[in-house]
Amino acid sequence: MIQKTTLSFFKVFILFSIIIFTKSNTYAQTKSINPQVLPFDRICAGIDGNEYTATFTYAGFPTETVFVVELSTNNFTNIVTATTISVTDVASNQKTIKFSVPTNLAGSDIYSLRVSTTGFSSAKFVSFGLKNSFPIYYKAHDRQYTINNFSGTATFCSGGSYLLKIDPDSTDPINDSPLKYSSLTYNWYKDNGVSSLPTLMAGASGPTYAVTTPGVYYVETNYGTCTSESYSNRVTVSSSGGGSAVTIDSSLGNPFCANGDGTVLTATSGNTYVWTKDGKELGRTRSINAKESGVYNVEVDFGGCKASGSINLQSDGFTASIDVAETTSINEGETLNVTVTTDAANPDFQWFLNGNAISGANANSYLVAVPGNYKVTVSQATGCVSSQDFNFKVNGPAKPTTLIQNIIKLGGSNPYWNIPDEYKNASTKVIILSSNGEKVLDVVNYQGDWPQTAIDFKNVNPVYYYVIQSDTGEKKGSITVIK
Repeated sequence: MIQKTTLSFFKVFILFSIIIFTKSNTYAQTKSINPQVLPFDRICAGIDGNEYTATFTYAGFPTETVFVVELSTNNFTNIVTATTISVTDVASNQKTIKFSVPTNLAGSDIYSLRVSTTGFSSAKFVSFGLKNSFPIYYKAHDRQYTINNFSGTATFCSGGSYLLKIDPDSTDPINDSPLKYSSLTYNWYKDNGVSSLPTLMAGASGPTYAVTTPGVYYVETNYGTCTSESYSNRVTVSSSGGGSAVTIDSSLGNPFCANGDGTVLTATSGNTYVWTKDGKELGRTRSINAKESGVYNVEVDFGGCKASGSINLQSDGFTASIDVAETTSINEGETLNVTVTTDAANPDFQWFLNGNAISGANANSYLVAVPGNYKVTVSQATGCVSSQDFNFKVNGPAKPTTLIQNIIKLGGSNPYWNIPDEYKNASTKVIILSSNGEKVLDVVNYQGDWPQTAIDFKNVNPVYYYVIQSDTGEKKGSITVIK
């Protein structure tokens, strides 16, 4: 009796120990990443330095876990992953990541930073001063540059405006233009003299600024609170009583229907003209042709003064996008569903394979089953009549197959007769004959797109015969077409 009691106690003890161990083991596997305070309160990276560190402790992750540093300006809805330079073990379950920020980073004063791994992320790091966000900039450009063709004066017509522009790159060593870095933004200022702070021109963040008030103006590349040598010369802009304000007329109106040759933009009559868009010169005539939406600027010289005008040109057409890369691949037997999304009114769709319209392919999606060069045309036939083309290429399997298809099912996912890629070239001829000996196909560089016309089934499944003539010899066989 005592023996039974002891044994029962022992079983209970073992069971209790297993439960305790299981709970402890489960607790030990709880995943966590705990950041330390960052050793910097901002990141002002550039060609002279782009290495920073973030130290953190972690638990519950296997030894092979890869940790990365992530940046975001909107609570990590959109994430920029920093480049990892090295990862160092500081202590047990503690690491330091040395990282650099992307050189095309669009800088901001409200970046947050965290350490992340697949499926799990840390809380946001805080910097010195316990701030939740701080400035991060990559100073892609850190030299002086020129505006207004390096001219220190300009005159605009009373009641008009004068467009100051950052100069593009030139052979002049004085000008190292920041325009070659598309991620940069700018701050335009009016200089108020040595005794007063300059005035930041509200809403001016692009490479141009339309001056309407006389004064001294200059521009700086926007690196927030990071120190910068990226700024322009100063230009004294005066007003003249001559000339007039500049207006721009669109021949097709605004919005305009973006088809054909576009719309003609015509400026107020003057002596000379300079048209620009996105900081790039477009022409020096009174009228130019415009096919794209965007802000167009023109500077008109009236002789004695200059004035600028702009138009925010909008297209009245439609937008469309396709969910496939320009080049993709499918393996043997695989299919790829490609879809077009558009806001066109009552859109029409036509899909093409190797330049030939695919019969019955008139929906916004198409199931690709064979390799080839594809195109889909999206058309809007009401309102602004216009169309857009999307081209993409689908490659076959990486390893070519020598099997030649001998059955075609027209109602299936692969309604065309396909052959191995090794026979798809300009030196290989493909011939297809009907059972009556009639030649229905005779081509070189066949791309897997037969039949293109309807097949007459009558009472039996039709049989065709193929001949493939290549540098390596001749192959023959039959093709049975079924519904």
